[in-house]
Amino acid sequence: MRLKKKDIFFETLENMADTIVQAADYFAQHTSNLQDVTLFTNEMKKYENKCDDYTHTIITELNKTFITPLERDDIMELTTTMDDVLDGLEATASRFYMYNITEPDEYIVQFADILRQSAYEIQKAVHLLSQKKLLAIREYTIRLNDLENQGDELLRICIKNLFATVTDPIELIKRKELYERLETTTDSCEDVANMLESIIMRNS
Repeated sequence: MRLKKKDIFFETLENMADTIVQAADYFAQHTSNLQDVTLFTNEMKKYENKCDDYTHTIITELNKTFITPLERDDIMELTTTMDDVLDGLEATASRFYMYNITEPDEYIVQFADILRQSAYEIQKAVHLLSQKKLLAIREYTIRLNDLENQGDELLRICIKNLFATVTDPIELIKRKELYERLETTTDSCEDVANMLESIIMRNS
């Protein structure tokens, strides 16, 4: 008995989610012990390019497929929000190189852990999507919202500490942008959760 071939849209979305996990794992691992900034930046760019390729696959398939497993707009919006997560990780990594930051602080490490956890929640949710287990996805969207709230709180703490302890204005600007970019990436993770919630409402 032949196994039914997985739908190209679900398969590609799962591949994107898996790539987000790989990238977030790599990001978290290396921000806690950053030894080679150039290598770190280049590797993160490879993950981002891989996700761009999956986005291109989705667009190509949408243009030639008449019947899709979900609303076309939902597939495109979910693809875009997931791509934004990896764009955020890569953009942050590139700042380490541009600003010559070789010693990430405890706040960057904490943000990296929040993003790593968020990536795993996205992965679990997207894999459930292809199994049509829509209501079960809610557990992970709730968790993603909670992690985004943790990101908001961490931003408040680290910005307050930054202005209280750093006197070099250049260093302050660099760190502040890094923190804000990391928090924006947690927002992107929540955007994925919100899009999944919309899909649940329209299809259950």
